[in-house]
Amino acid sequence: MASELEPEVQAIDRSLLECSAEEIAGKWLQATDLTRELYQHLAHYVPKIYCRGPNPFPQKEDMLAQHVLLGPMEWYLCGEDPAFGFPKLEQANKPSHLCGRVFKVGEPTYSCRDCAVDPTCVLCMECFLGSIHRDHRYRMTTSGGGGFCDCGDTEAWKEGPYCQKHELNTSEIEEEEDPLVHLSEDVIARTYNIFAIMFRYAVEILTWEKESELPEDLAMVEKSDTYYCMLFNDEVHTYEQVIYTLQKAVNCTQKEAIGFATTVDRDGRRSVRYGDFQYCEQAKSVIVRNTSRQTKPLKVQVMHSSIVAHQNFGLKLLSWLGSIIGYSDGLRRILCQVGLQEGPDGENSSLVDRLMLSDSKLWKGARSVYHQLFMSSLLMDLKYKKLFAVRFAKNYERLQSDYVTDDHDREFSVADLSVQIFTVPSLARMLITEENLMSIIIKTFMDHLRHRDAQGRFQFERYTALQAFKFRRVQSLILDLKYVLISKPTEWSEELRQKFLEGFDAFLELLKCMQGMDPITRQVGQHIEMEPEWEAAFTLQMKLTHVISMMLDWCASDEKVLIEAYKKCLAVLMQCHGGYTDGEQPITLSICGHSVETIRYCVSQEKVSIHLPVSRLLAGLHVLLSKSEVAYKFPELLPLSELSPPMLIEHPLRCLVLCAQVHAGMWRRNGFSLVNQIYYYHNVKCRREMFDKDVVMLQTGVSMMDPNHFLMIMLSRFELYQIFSTPDYGKRFSSEITHKDVVQQNNTLIEEMLYLIIMLVGERFSPGVGQVNATDEIKREIIHQLSIKPMAHSELVKSLPEDENKETGMESVIEAVAHFKKPGLTGRGMYELKPECAKEFNLYFYHFSRAEQSKAEEAQRKLKRQNREDTALPPPVLPPFCPLFASLVNILQSDVMLCIMGTILQWAVEHNGYAWSESMLQRVLHLIGMALQEEKQHLENVTEEHVVTFTFTQKISKPGEAPKNSPSILAMLETLQNAPYLEVHKDMIRWILKTFNAVKKMRESSPTSPVAETEGTIMEETSRDKDKAERKRKAEIARLRREKIMAQMSEMQRHFIDENKELFQQTLELDASTSAVLDNSPVASDMTLTALGPAQTQVPEQRQFVTCILCQEEQEVKVESRAMVLAAFVQRSTVLSKNRSKFIQDPEKYDPLFMHPDLSCGTHTSSCGHIMHAHCWQS
Repeated sequence: MASELEPEVQAIDRSLLECSAEEIAGKWLQATDLTRELYQHLAHYVPKIYCRGPNPFPQKEDMLAQHVLLGPMEWYLCGEDPAFGFPKLEQANKPSHLCGRVFKVGEPTYSCRDCAVDPTCVLCMECFLGSIHRDHRYRMTTSGGGGFCDCGDTEAWKEGPYCQKHELNTSEIEEEEDPLVHLSEDVIARTYNIFAIMFRYAVEILTWEKESELPEDLAMVEKSDTYYCMLFNDEVHTYEQVIYTLQKAVNCTQKEAIGFATTVDRDGRRSVRYGDFQYCEQAKSVIVRNTSRQTKPLKVQVMHSSIVAHQNFGLKLLSWLGSIIGYSDGLRRILCQVGLQEGPDGENSSLVDRLMLSDSKLWKGARSVYHQLFMSSLLMDLKYKKLFAVRFAKNYERLQSDYVTDDHDREFSVADLSVQIFTVPSLARMLITEENLMSIIIKTFMDHLRHRDAQGRFQFERYTALQAFKFRRVQSLILDLKYVLISKPTEWSEELRQKFLEGFDAFLELLKCMQGMDPITRQVGQHIEMEPEWEAAFTLQMKLTHVISMMLDWCASDEKVLIEAYKKCLAVLMQCHGGYTDGEQPITLSICGHSVETIRYCVSQEKVSIHLPVSRLLAGLHVLLSKSEVAYKFPELLPLSELSPPMLIEHPLRCLVLCAQVHAGMWRRNGFSLVNQIYYYHNVKCRREMFDKDVVMLQTGVSMMDPNHFLMIMLSRFELYQIFSTPDYGKRFSSEITHKDVVQQNNTLIEEMLYLIIMLVGERFSPGVGQVNATDEIKREIIHQLSIKPMAHSELVKSLPEDENKETGMESVIEAVAHFKKPGLTGRGMYELKPECAKEFNLYFYHFSRAEQSKAEEAQRKLKRQNREDTALPPPVLPPFCPLFASLVNILQSDVMLCIMGTILQWAVEHNGYAWSESMLQRVLHLIGMALQEEKQHLENVTEEHVVTFTFTQKISKPGEAPKNSPSILAMLETLQNAPYLEVHKDMIRWILKTFNAVKKMRESSPTSPVAETEGTIMEETSRDKDKAERKRKAEIARLRREKIMAQMSEMQRHFIDENKELFQQTLELDASTSAVLDNSPVASDMTLTALGPAQTQVPEQRQFVTCILCQEEQEVKVESRAMVLAAFVQRSTVLSKNRSKFIQDPEKYDPLFMHPDLSCGTHTSSCGHIMHAHCWQS
């Protein structure tokens, strides 16, 4: 077969080889209608060169195309032999100061962490090695293909924009010099002609949609009857499916099918059969039938060979244009003009627009070729880059919609060019002001998420696979928004302000749809049946985290914008929760003579949502008002008087109460979806714009309202109001036989509430809340991470939040707070906390998880014991609040707070009468310590004319009012100092009393009194008693442990008696002597004895309670209860066999429970012993 074909191929070659490029070019130069001449030439020769058989011959095709098609164009363009013409053009051209090297897949790229404007600014290896950045901190990655080197782009680098190679080209740069001055007019005219015709031809043929006929001006005189069955790539079908289908459809070997599938995946399409129409149509129908069962079928077209030939040449032509413009900036400029010139059809008729808008219809290979051409032409010419950016922004909505419905990866979509345009600061600003780009991006994003609930919030609940796929693709729009915002403006024009605020309005609309989404209600009675969808909402929140931070940064850079943004955000929050009462009935709360009106709302009964982005954005803006001092400069421009603090705090408080209740085990039946949500809420990836901002919003509310009112509302939301507002409620509560779980839950809730108060007063390390800067914040994070244990660099970086540039800021401060301990022969280098930083340790640091907190406490106490110091972990000295938050400290000396502290200390003093916990007491001691530290600082910093209004020491010295006559807090602390059951907390109580005396002395004496001396004396005495105290303490701890075990045993006995009253009633009726004998009898317990005879008594059955491991529900084992099961593994066993050679004849009918006398084999059943409800196991 091959030998028959060869002469024909050679004959074709001969007729083609006789063509002379010079002659053809000469003919074109004389032509009056050049377009017609060129098209006729292409119509005649392209089908003779390309697509001559079932398999392509790329080398031969390229050689012939260069000789017959491209060669004449090069002659025409140069007006002489291109071997001389192009070097002349290159010589006349000034070398570019831009590198512009387009990266291949897997090629290494380098970004400077010190000088890059954002992480997308990268250098190729050659430029990097010749730049100043090789000595800086840099990041090395591998390219996914498609980007290009930013060397020479002054907007991409803070310093060192040029490498040594490209710096040589900058000396002669004149502002906006027209590159066409280096070309003669003849060359310009000829280039313009050839580029215009060829670019139009390539665009026309690549976007041609008919399968069997060519455009009129390319039609052939004699049309052959040869077709291709063309298979196109998609991202739905797997390699295996395609290979299997091809083997059936075109009857090829597996190896050939693998070759076809690989080419389809790489280039986007491949012909799998060559012949007449019927022959190809048959293969097409088999492929479609085989791949349309589960999903949409593979895309297959039967295309005429001449169309495929022209399309292949069209791609070759685009690559050729890309290489030609490399010779001269003038040629590049002409191609850009041709590409962006409006066609006769007006809007979107330029060649560039036509290609972009057909992007999703083109196959992978065609996309890659024209994207590369755009990069080497439009994006390398600064003038046309701007014009292209405008076209891109105008078509943005359509391009993104095409991308979302298309199934190819982002790197094969023209939408991916956004990273090249939006990250250029000047272009981004221009597009915001002239094209309103921010609003366009956000509105396009919103248009794709149409699934809303009755309140207009996003609803991801019952997403179909298609909607989930679409949602994943839509997220790339958030990335575009991030690119636009990544560099902050230094100067604001009026237009930029106006358009940014329009974009901010659109952004608030987006956040409004997220405010309160995915609400949850506590499951009572039975476990949730289906885990609700929660990941989509959190994915959206994570993607938006950096965007929200950048929005805040933009607002911070201009006072007018900040004021307007604050007003807008507040207005939207009012719309979301204007009637924040949501129809609940109003109630009045009163404690200690203070009363406040609020609403009846129970987090454990009503709907509650963890998503509150509008509230959190307002919290961020409020902090900026304080940080930038706008709140003090222009108070008349701000609506601070209109703010309703109870409304501001309501939803963030509900969210924090939800976390507390989850921790208390009240939401167990809501399954893992809620556990995961709480985890991410606190996680380092989300917390900056979730948990942290909720704490700030509560701080904002407290600083604007009476702290007593706040605490009462807080007690009500935590569902603890009854306990603290009713005298002796705690005693009644614990004396009534209350369910043990409820007591435990309430204890945990009290602990969580106290922890929250510690956070509100102590977390003032955000610039704007406290008088600190950003480095103080990061230092504190590092100190607390290293307080847990020494950490390696990578481990430490993971625990710190990253900004939009993937930086944590760790390197700038780590030297100040830690020593680096070099690795030994094996192991890793570790950072260890400097000893002088230990005093800044706060046991209740708000970013600690429960496990981290206990590890840190253990590590710090151990360290103190090693240094022979008190094991107390007192609260650290805190920086002062900013004026806007200054009134927050009054929460510590408010009447309701003193009442809460007094009540808990009272429980601890009368420790047997109440249900209380040691960690509750520990938190109260910490709060008292914080208040004393605060008062001490106030006294140290007081000036002549000011009076210190913080009088905590006086308030804790006063006993309670007449009816109760409870002792003062101070008196109770002194009592507790000697309590044997509080050994662990003695050091802390001692520290509090010592600090109290120091503060008291400061108050009594004048500012010059020697406070330090008194402290010194106390310190000396303490060290003298050290050894004695240590011995005594150890003996005391041992005694306490014994007491505790005995107390537990008596508690268990009491509990057993309560549960088995009937049994004990009957036992009492027995004769005392008999019972004494029984008691002393070592033989057996009551349970094993059964009385017989006429007067026999019924032996009570022991009640058995078990917990289902799946739903965690406790249940008594009874006949009428729900069935409980154990998972078991049943297998044959020959362990005790006497006849192992026996073979069971009919195993299907053999009863495994029947044991044959010869013991040939038995049944062995094993179980893990975990008990489950039968229905839980089945579901």
